Amino acid sequence: MWQFTGQERPDFAIEPGPGQESVWDYPRPPALVASPATVSVRTGQHLLAETTAAKRVLETASPPTYYLPPEALTPGSLVAVPGTTTFCEWKGAASYWALASDPAGQPVAWSYPEPTPAFAEIRDWLCFYPNRVECYVGKERVRAQEGGFYGGWVTDSIVGPYKGEPGHGHW
Repeated sequence: MWQFTGQERPDFAIEPGPGQESVWDYPRPPALVASPATVSVRTGQHLLAETTAAKRVLETASPPTYYLPPEALTPGSLVAVPGTTTFCEWKGAASYWALASDPAGQPVAWSYPEPTPAFAEIRDWLCFYPNRVECYVGKERVRAQEGGFYGGWVTDSIVGPYKGEPGHGHW
C-alpha cells in the first residue's frame, strides 16, 4: 500500500523485486528506522565514520537518508560550517559540517542539534551527502539522489522514481 494516501502504489512507480523496497511505500510524515547494515563514509583513504547502529529516515518519494551516531565519527574529521542552516518541516533546523581538511569547502554532512520530538533519537547524528563523500551500505557504494539539494542514498535495494530526478520535481 502507498502509505502517503492510503491508496495503491501509483502506476508510474517501479515495482520492487525480491529484496527491494519502493520509495512509494515509504510513509509521510517520514519514519525513523534502525538499520542493521554496516554504514561507512570515506574520503579517499580516510575513514570519516563507520557504524552498525545507523538509522534510516524513510519518506515517500525519496531514497532513504542514513544518520550515523556522533561516536561513529573519526575525531577531528569534520568542522561546523557557521551561519549555514536550513529547516525541515519534519526534523527542524539543520546544521552543516565540512571536512576539517577543507573548512571553507562545501558542506559534506548535516545534523539536527535540536530536532523535533518525533526525531529526538537523531539529535546530533550526522547524515552525509553521497555526492560529496564516499558512502557505503555494507560493501555497496551509495549513489547520490539527483537534484543537488537532496541527500538521499540510492542503493540497489530501493526503486523509484525518486524526487529530484529529471521530470519528477513536483511531488
